[in-house]
Amino acid sequence: MSVEQRSANNAAGSAPKGSGLKKIVAASMVGTVVEWYEFFLYATAATLVFGKYFFPATGNDLDGVIQAFLTYAVGFVARPLGGIVFGQIGDKLGRKPTLQLTIVIVGVATFLMGCLPGFADIGYLAPALLVALRFIQGFALGGEWGGAVLLVAEHSPNKTRGFWSSWPQAAVPVGNLLATLVLFIMSTSLSPEAFLGWGWRVAFWLSAVIVFVGYYIRTHVTEAPIFLEAKALVEKEQAVSYGVFEVVRKYPKGILQAMGLRFAENIMYYLVVSFAIVYLKSVHKYDTSSLLLALLIAHVIHFLVIPQVGRLVDNVGRKPVYLFGAIAGAAWPFFAFPMFDTRNPVVIVLAVTIGLCLHAFMYAGQPAIMAELFPTRMRYSGVSLGSQVTSIFAGSLAPLLATQWLKDTGSWLPTAIYLLVACAITTAAVLSLKETKGIALEDVDKADAAREGLLPAGSR
Repeated sequence: MSVEQRSANNAAGSAPKGSGLKKIVAASMVGTVVEWYEFFLYATAATLVFGKYFFPATGNDLDGVIQAFLTYAVGFVARPLGGIVFGQIGDKLGRKPTLQLTIVIVGVATFLMGCLPGFADIGYLAPALLVALRFIQGFALGGEWGGAVLLVAEHSPNKTRGFWSSWPQAAVPVGNLLATLVLFIMSTSLSPEAFLGWGWRVAFWLSAVIVFVGYYIRTHVTEAPIFLEAKALVEKEQAVSYGVFEVVRKYPKGILQAMGLRFAENIMYYLVVSFAIVYLKSVHKYDTSSLLLALLIAHVIHFLVIPQVGRLVDNVGRKPVYLFGAIAGAAWPFFAFPMFDTRNPVVIVLAVTIGLCLHAFMYAGQPAIMAELFPTRMRYSGVSLGSQVTSIFAGSLAPLLATQWLKDTGSWLPTAIYLLVACAITTAAVLSLKETKGIALEDVDKADAAREGLLPAGSR
């Protein structure tokens, strides 16, 4: 029996059940919560603090916000590099050691951000150091997402992969929730001067504590049998390769499809959680604490909705659920911004919450869909590359462009059209997919092995 055949048999019969799978999901989620706490902490602080603290005053608050979003975008530029490097490491050495390394790097960079002096103290060296740390943070995060979701997807039963692999996605709003909660507490318990002076730093320093927790939990996870068998295959068959260059050469269509899936989802998320704050603060002078409270409520609901959409992905199918999210997401800004204009707190919370719920229809199924696009030997690289390259021209630019358009036109309409076009692109990507509900990852590997001449086509 070949190594590839043993992979199919062993992996199919060894998926962890019950509490075993739940432990893997918990380990993946905790680390993801830690890393996205730190990443989104920067996003929120860039909107509320960094524009004033790290950049010179120009007389227009939006100028500082735009400059802060430029440093925010640096992290997105670094993420594909991290996806390439850590994808290669993850496909060669394993998901577990890669995830342990990324969480430490992000934690150190975030803690040091809380120690930086401002523009008033060291001039332009302040934003330069901020950019450097932001780059390191984004680099490590580029390797985090793919490993975290694949750790679960490769352990999950075929019929419920969408549900189980959606849980690491649900960890993202939890991380954002924690970041928002800490900033909310600090902003309500301190004067505006104290919050701007030192209060925001506490949230960054707290990352050191939760990094230790996340690292410890990740030491107790195990690699999926299907990965171990695929690794053995690569080691035995020298003609078979793995990693970034191999996936680009062999599966370019899969990478493009993954990028298309990610495009509108990534843009929409940052418009909802970042640009909405800018719009409400700059146009309506909305209170910071009220904004953070609105996000807190929305993040809680987002967390609850994502696994339920993941279950729907298993029952209804990958494509119809994603299509609904893309089409409905295109409509969101056209009713959400008029809801923001009411300045009614309940209506504002509702608008943000609806946005995140529609986002969940695209976001929840991503791990399952992307995992099913690539064989195990290059899955980490393919998923990381497809998702992280997109972030350069999607999530990184979305709040920046929207803020610039708001400054130039005073209107939200250009942003709404921007999301509409993005959703059309993602819709086209979804339509190009094959429906893979219930597919075995072993069958994906078997097709790849046949393609490489290691397994006769059609063999069992």
